[in-house]
Amino acid sequence: MRLEGRTIVVGVCGGIAGYKACELVRLLVQDGASVRVVMTANAQQFMTPLTLQTLSGRPVATDTFSLTQESEIGHIRLADEADAIVIAPATANVLAKLAHGIADDLLTTVLLATRAPIVVAPAMNVHMWEHAATRANVATLAARGVRVVGPASGSLACGYEGAGRLVDPSAIVEAVHGVLSPQDLAGERLVVSAGPTREALDPVRYLSNHSSGKMGCAVARVAARRGAEVVLVHGPMAVAPPSGVRCVAVSSALDMQQALAREFTAATTLVMCAAVSDFRPKQAAPRKLKRRTAGLEAIAVVQNPDIVRGLARRKRGQIVIGFAAETHDTEREARRKLREKGLDLVVANDVTAAGAGFEADTNAVRLIDRFGLDEQLPVMPKDEVAGHILDWLAARRIRRRSR
Repeated sequence: MRLEGRTIVVGVCGGIAGYKACELVRLLVQDGASVRVVMTANAQQFMTPLTLQTLSGRPVATDTFSLTQESEIGHIRLADEADAIVIAPATANVLAKLAHGIADDLLTTVLLATRAPIVVAPAMNVHMWEHAATRANVATLAARGVRVVGPASGSLACGYEGAGRLVDPSAIVEAVHGVLSPQDLAGERLVVSAGPTREALDPVRYLSNHSSGKMGCAVARVAARRGAEVVLVHGPMAVAPPSGVRCVAVSSALDMQQALAREFTAATTLVMCAAVSDFRPKQAAPRKLKRRTAGLEAIAVVQNPDIVRGLARRKRGQIVIGFAAETHDTEREARRKLREKGLDLVVANDVTAAGAGFEADTNAVRLIDRFGLDEQLPVMPKDEVAGHILDWLAARRIRRRSR
């Protein structure tokens, strides 16, 4: 799931948003990629190559006609070695050149010579972005398979408000993962639940659990990379939701039930990662409960609905994947949930095991399905666990189509 062994060429154009390329390069290197940076002459007016050389750990390419850089026909070597090329920021000028095959500097020459997938992250004045020529150029690039990310809207450096901001560098990294990932889930519409729910005791207190939302976010993120349309229905999480997915924020179990019921009808698959509270107070107090309030030692609670069981009963060809986060008898409980809740796959884990708790970045799970699969996975990053779950889904999809 990481970019280890991949060479990513980052092209930096002349724009005030160029400083954000520093964070992009840092994130790509952190993800294991070997990063080569190409700067246009205009980009060097905003920052020096030394900054990006320090972050990438590699010399920055700047000049088509440099005797040093071109001793091995450097622009062709960069084009051939790239697993993916990212242009961030992508100015209106460079978008136009790329759309019309103009190669008058090192970056555009590399772009014309490469066969690697290209990601462009536009950044410019709002009127330049909205100009008919720019829109036509972007449409041409998209039709050729270039991945266009953004731009975002907001306050621009020129003083205007509107579309034209460079998207967050983390979203660009996700786009790189997307162009390098198999698109074996294209056409799938996944609804993924994540995080805890909160059940109000009074206006300031609630019942909840330790779920961080990391596992659900990992499933949503990796599914989006692999081409699925993803809706993430999430409670109050400890992490930011991934880019490239539609998010529906909820609080209580009843809120989550309603949101999932709406989304499930159009879904092909439900992945129920959320840790939904089993109980809620029978009645929330209208005011903050005081320490001296009588009867607090026995707050009356009622059961919340079993959301995944209810949705599984409504299946019309959808696949339903559930989780069994247990503290004991993990396999037995997982098989019971698989059977009683009508699941197609259950992902079981012992939350007391090292590296497999709610708030950890890793997990160790057991995959059990209703077709005879029983596979124990070792401790691994949650993105990799998500990959195994989605591999199962992709395989089920192929078997369904073959039938």
